[in-house]
Amino acid sequence: MVRVPEGSDLELEAQLEDVTDGVLVTANVTARLVGECARCLDEFTSSMQVSFQELFAVEAGGSGDDGYLLDGDLLDLEPALRDAVVLDLPLSPLCSPDCAGLCSKCGIRLADAEPGHDHPDDGGVWAVLKDLFRADEAGGADEAGRAGGDEGRTETAAERPRAQHAENGPASNGRQQDTSSTGTSRPAGSKER
Repeated sequence: MVRVPEGSDLELEAQLEDVTDGVLVTANVTARLVGECARCLDEFTSSMQVSFQELFAVEAGGSGDDGYLLDGDLLDLEPALRDAVVLDLPLSPLCSPDCAGLCSKCGIRLADAEPGHDHPDDGGVWAVLKDLFRADEAGGADEAGRAGGDEGRTETAAERPRAQHAENGPASNGRQQDTSSTGTSRPAGSKER
């Protein structure tokens, strides 16, 4: 969403120090940015300043953490400079810190909208479902069920196991029981002795 334009000039202040393992570079960079605002999607330009310090080692395996090496008596500052600038680019760039963004209903840029810009609440994306289940129809069905008792009432899947359990008794495990005149129960199919 934001970048340094290709071919643009950079302002660079660099200090090079000769150390035991190579050359220590301390630099300050000012770069011009162009990008798209993360809130209102407008293009904008700004600038950024980055400071970094890197060691360019004389040989591989030196103390340069990122592996920057000297090429004889020369050093290529571009990879270190690019790494520092890219890591410092904002993830959500803004055209201004107080950017209001876009209207969530109509998409107009809120900075360009008239004061008090608002939309009536129409229920949003779920508004089409409001007519499918009307509250008065649901209420009427409940009253009819209460008035008629259990006639015409269908048993739900959650109620079915409880009803079977009540009919068969807790110890039946789904088998019917035969109750003799003495009140004792025995599994169906068993014989008295």
